[in-house]
Amino acid sequence: MGRWQPDAMGRLRAAAIDLFVERGYEQTTVADIAERAGLTARTFFRHFPDKREVLFQGAERLQQAMVDALLRAPTEATPIDAVAASLQAAAQSFGDIRSFARRRRDVIAATAELRERELIKLASLSAALAEALRSRGVVELDARLAAEAAVMVFRIAFERWLDGDDQRGYAAIALDLLHRLGGLAHTA
Repeated sequence: MGRWQPDAMGRLRAAAIDLFVERGYEQTTVADIAERAGLTARTFFRHFPDKREVLFQGAERLQQAMVDALLRAPTEATPIDAVAASLQAAAQSFGDIRSFARRRRDVIAATAELRERELIKLASLSAALAEALRSRGVVELDARLAAEAAVMVFRIAFERWLDGDDQRGYAAIALDLLHRLGGLAHTA
């Protein structure tokens, strides 16, 4: 493929995930990815700062969408209801990513550096949600608890959605888990 063909970013992402699965993350170079995509390494770096970001690009947009939805929740919404709004916003951000996300999950699980990066992204999401809750007047401890619960539900719902055992969409799975979590609190 020539450099002039459209969707360089998509081609780079597809080439990278294919190579990460075939060879392993550590054994794949930027040059390998660019060559597989029919592009140059220079083109790669126009789209991604490093090969790790092929797997994590978009996390900031997702985080912002979740924070914005939480902030738009009605003023009378409880912290958990505001968190539910953020989880629904996450679902709208996913689109048709299930196949890529399954492969991404497997690549991340096989590499300590990537698992660490995933945890950092989740911690950043938790901090951003807690800050948004505090800006709504939620006290510090409650904001942190609700934000951490949101990230836990986000992660477990995403795993269930990826596994495909549950035929419902991500939003339904996440809201059900959030409801179940509330039920656990009442049985303690």
